[in-house]
Amino acid sequence: MRLPLILNLSLLVLFPLSWAAPLARAGVLPLFGLSEISVLSGLVSLWDTDRVLALLVALFAIVAPMAKTVALALIHTGRIGARWLGPLTGLGRLAMADVFLIALYITLAKGIGIGRVETAWGLYLFTGCVLASIGLSHWTKACTALTTPVA
Repeated sequence: MRLPLILNLSLLVLFPLSWAAPLARAGVLPLFGLSEISVLSGLVSLWDTDRVLALLVALFAIVAPMAKTVALALIHTGRIGARWLGPLTGLGRLAMADVFLIALYITLAKGIGIGRVETAWGLYLFTGCVLASIGLSHWTKACTALTTPVA
């Protein structure tokens, strides 16, 4: 279980990078420069207008993925049991819901036709981190099923 542990620990670096990376570029008119929007800048903007939504986004995009990554590392190192894999799957789904919402907002903004919205590399990085985390959970579940003796 060394490789899953190493890949999982890399997410401790990649997730924070994805939060600061630009998810999208948006602007009102094509002639002016586009502003980059990241998870962190979005949270700052939301905090000023809707604190409940800002807390939900922080839970989905920051707390859930990091809690899952740390807990999965604890499973890999044998500090907690594999029975935690079930609840961890739910945490991965929360982060994936955040990716879906970001994609939905970009699609809606493009459909309205006011201004311009482009996806940026941070959206792909964040999505890749979430998918890698979900994949690592499944891989860990498969590995623990093979090594757990049947009663």
